[in-house]
Amino acid sequence: MQHGLAVPAWRWNLHPSLTTEDTMNAWQRIFALALATMLAWIVMPAHALDNGLARTPPMGWNSWNSFHCDVSAALVEATADAMVAFGMKDAGYTYVNIDDCWMLKQRGARGELVADPAKFPQGIEAVAAYVHRKGLKLGIYESAGATTCAGYPGSIGHEQADAAQFARWGVDYLKYDNCGDYQGKTYPQRYTAMRDALAHSGRAILYSICEWGNQSPWDWAPAIGNLWRTTQDITPRWSTDQPANRYPQGILDILDQQAGLSQASHPGAWNDPDMLEVGNGYLDDDENRAHFSLWALLNAPLIAGNDLRHMSKEVREVLTNREVITVDQDWGGHQGTKVRDDGDTEVWAKPMSDGSVAVILLNRRRGPVEIATTTREIGLKAASSYTVRDLWKHTEAASQGSISASVPTHAVAMFRVWPGNGERAR
Repeated sequence: MQHGLAVPAWRWNLHPSLTTEDTMNAWQRIFALALATMLAWIVMPAHALDNGLARTPPMGWNSWNSFHCDVSAALVEATADAMVAFGMKDAGYTYVNIDDCWMLKQRGARGELVADPAKFPQGIEAVAAYVHRKGLKLGIYESAGATTCAGYPGSIGHEQADAAQFARWGVDYLKYDNCGDYQGKTYPQRYTAMRDALAHSGRAILYSICEWGNQSPWDWAPAIGNLWRTTQDITPRWSTDQPANRYPQGILDILDQQAGLSQASHPGAWNDPDMLEVGNGYLDDDENRAHFSLWALLNAPLIAGNDLRHMSKEVREVLTNREVITVDQDWGGHQGTKVRDDGDTEVWAKPMSDGSVAVILLNRRRGPVEIATTTREIGLKAASSYTVRDLWKHTEAASQGSISASVPTHAVAMFRVWPGNGERAR
């Protein structure tokens, strides 16, 4: 026996007619095939979930940031009305998403989820129908544990039934959170179970994984969901100066955690730095524009979290800036990345599909500062001249390669830069 191992003959004899040498060769081929298969799985890149959804980062609204548990059919329907009336639908916003607390604290007699009749007197299906009549889509919330974050019934162990119920109601989007008892299951196991249930539900339902970046979802979630949270929850502050694993996180705190994640994002599968806080009180106009610009450069889902019914003209103009939205919705090969970090100031850039580059000059500090970069630094091909378009001022200037701006406190300048002076898509 090789290596001093006494292997019983019955373990080796694949067939009585084979010699010992033939048997050994056969087993070697089997082992080689098994090893090759195992290695292929180890090195195989994570492919995107192929459900045909989220070919561009989803855009919409979610109830949590402004309303928490104070959610109702009246709120959702009024928000859908506002989304249409204030031009958000025309700008690309599609999903109207109900977050936690929409259901009763106990499942029904057949184990089904039950919408709270005090909040949704005609049920979720009626709200979905209303939203669909507006040309929009409805999203709903659940959790990959025994309870939701607010203590309502979770979906673990009920994935098939809950997914089928969402499909019957006409739900188009599921935000799947990370609260409750995991019942001994791993993160991928819990989220894969709901992926498979949605796939068998008979309805196309966009799948948003909300596990807060705990287990490096960018490494495994592209094969499971259409988007995955990369951090702890957002709060409407420029920075909280808290560690990355602490709740909550400010705009800059979340931005800093996006470095190095660009390889995971692509059509159908997106890094999600959390919902927008534009218009939620603590951010001033410059910070709102900076927040929206940075999320767009990251190809992030643009899920508004403010009260759309009562937003100011300034907030509405931020959320519906078509030129910035175009940057978010365009896929040029990878999401935006940081190309220079000078401490208080940074330069971020993102390739666009038409050969242009979107660029952000970020001032993290208090007090205005002059920030400059070059077309070479942001990755544009050499040309005799360039056109630089300011995506917030909606003005253009010619350049021979320099890009600069005086950037106010906690603000950005955002440009799109093309080689030459010819026709270009916007």
